[in-house]
Amino acid sequence: MHFLNPKTDFAFKKIFGSADSTDILLSFLNALLGLKRRYQLVDIQILDPYLAPKIKGMKDTYLDVRAKDEQDRSSLIEMQVLNVAGFEKRILYNACKAYAGQIKKGEDYRLLTDVIAITITDFFMFKELPGIVNKFKLAADSGHVFSEELELLFAELPKFTLEEPQLSNTLERWFYFLKHASDLTVIPKSFEAEPALVHAFEIANKASLSPEELDDQERREIFIQDQRGAIEFALDRGLEKGREEGDHDARISIATALFDIIDDGTEIA
Repeated sequence: MHFLNPKTDFAFKKIFGSADSTDILLSFLNALLGLKRRYQLVDIQILDPYLAPKIKGMKDTYLDVRAKDEQDRSSLIEMQVLNVAGFEKRILYNACKAYAGQIKKGEDYRLLTDVIAITITDFFMFKELPGIVNKFKLAADSGHVFSEELELLFAELPKFTLEEPQLSNTLERWFYFLKHASDLTVIPKSFEAEPALVHAFEIANKASLSPEELDDQERREIFIQDQRGAIEFALDRGLEKGREEGDHDARISIATALFDIIDDGTEIA
């Protein structure tokens, strides 16, 4: 067997955003949120469903879902797996818009419920923070939290370095799936006891895809490779320009900035 790379927008939407993916999302989100969340999620509504077979433009790298817990409290959750210009501001904007958009003018503010914006990155965002998962809330300089209802959660896959024998819980297995599925040829034995993970592998199995879907996935992989090539080309041009100008400080500055771009996975337009 050969599996899709879940970190591309095409595969991510197919695995997590299809009409048959609710069990997969419930398992993943409960694993990600369960330790800090009082109630388990029991229902999910996909707001931006995956539309097979074509994804035009290849710019939509996020998926909106609405989840409900056992107390019927809703959370809007946004997942993003690729970096795009200004996405940090978009995450904050969408979270605030979702929070305010729960009620109409004149309605009671007490009807507002939690909004959690989840972002999964295949690049480093917070190198200064050691954790794979980092959460942010409205808080004072002293650390006192003003509100629990608006939360930003980031999971940085490059920080996840465990191998299969080291996996000890569902969240670690989900991170391993996201990071390594495309390198595997069989479903790992340790995953077989978790139906949602097995289901995710079944959807990601390339043998189950149509020729059109395989073509979309291949084009997305080529697109990502082209972006990385553009970054490397820009780095070479920057170093060459620095040499021509003879300015040592300029060369160092250009090289440092472009190496940061490569390390962060940022796309150059």
